[in-house]
Amino acid sequence: MNQILFKGVATALVTPFSRGEIDFPAFGRIIERQIGAGVAALVVLGTTGEPCTLTAAERTKLVSFAKKQINGRVKLVVGTGSNNTREAVRNSLEAKKLGADGLLVVTPYYNKCTQKGLVKYYNAIADAVKMPVLAYNVPGRTGVTVAPATAVEIAKNPYIVGLKEAGGNLAQICQLSHALKGKMALYSGEDEANLVYFALGAHGCISVASNVIPKKIIQLFDVCQVGDFKQALELHNAMYGFCGALFCEVNPIPVKAVMHHLELCGDDMRAPLTVIEDANRAKVVEAYKNLE
Repeated sequence: MNQILFKGVATALVTPFSRGEIDFPAFGRIIERQIGAGVAALVVLGTTGEPCTLTAAERTKLVSFAKKQINGRVKLVVGTGSNNTREAVRNSLEAKKLGADGLLVVTPYYNKCTQKGLVKYYNAIADAVKMPVLAYNVPGRTGVTVAPATAVEIAKNPYIVGLKEAGGNLAQICQLSHALKGKMALYSGEDEANLVYFALGAHGCISVASNVIPKKIIQLFDVCQVGDFKQALELHNAMYGFCGALFCEVNPIPVKAVMHHLELCGDDMRAPLTVIEDANRAKVVEAYKNLE
C-alpha cells in the first residue's frame, strides 16, 4: 500500500478576509485552534479556502504563513489542482518548495477530460513533484468523476497516496472502499456522510465542519476506530443537521457565517461569492446552537 499521508481529521481551512485582504492574524488564530483541538492535518487552498479568488502571490503568502505557523506540529496539505496540467504541475512544485507535506489535487474542471485524461493528469503531477498526492473527486463542482477503476489505476503511482471523495454517491463510496483497500487511502469529503466512510474503513476525512467543531468530528472518527458504532450513530445524528446547514449556500459562505458568529474571523467573501443571506445566516447559526 502507498504510504499514508495522515490518518484522522484534516480541516479544509477557510481563508479569512478583512477589507478585501487576507486577514493573517485571524488565520493564525484559526490554525492554533485547530492544532489545539487535535486535528491530524490542515488543508490550505482547498475549495473552502477560496483559491480561485486569490492571486498567485497571495496563495504563496498564505502557504508560507501556514507552514511557519504550523511549525511541523501537523501535516500541511496544499490544494494545487487546475484544469491545465502544466499549471497544476507548476502549482504543485511551488507548494513543495514552500514546504507542503502533501498536495490535494482536484480533478480538471470545465474542460471535462476523460478517464484516460485523469490518469495522465494525476501521473504527470505525481511524477513531477515526487511527493504525496491526494486526488480529489468533487463532480458537483468540476463535472468530472473519478471512476473506481481510475482510482485503482492511479494508485499504482507510489506518490498518489489517497483519494478525497465528495461525489455524493453511496454506491461509489462502497465500491471505492472495496477497490482501494490495500492500495491507497480513502478520505471522506462529505461531512454529512462521514459516518458511512468511517464505518467502511476510510482513513479519515477532509472536513468543512471541523472549521467550527473539530473536536466533535475527531470524536466521531475515534469511536469508529474502536468499533463503537452505537456512540458513532448518536454523534452523527447530533451533528447531521449542522453539517447539512453548512451547505444552505455554496461553501464556504455558511461556515464563515458561523465562524463570524463565534468571532473566529469575519464573514467577508471575495466576488463572485457574497456574504450569506440573512435567512440562511439565521438557519446555520441556529443549527450550530442546537449542537450545544
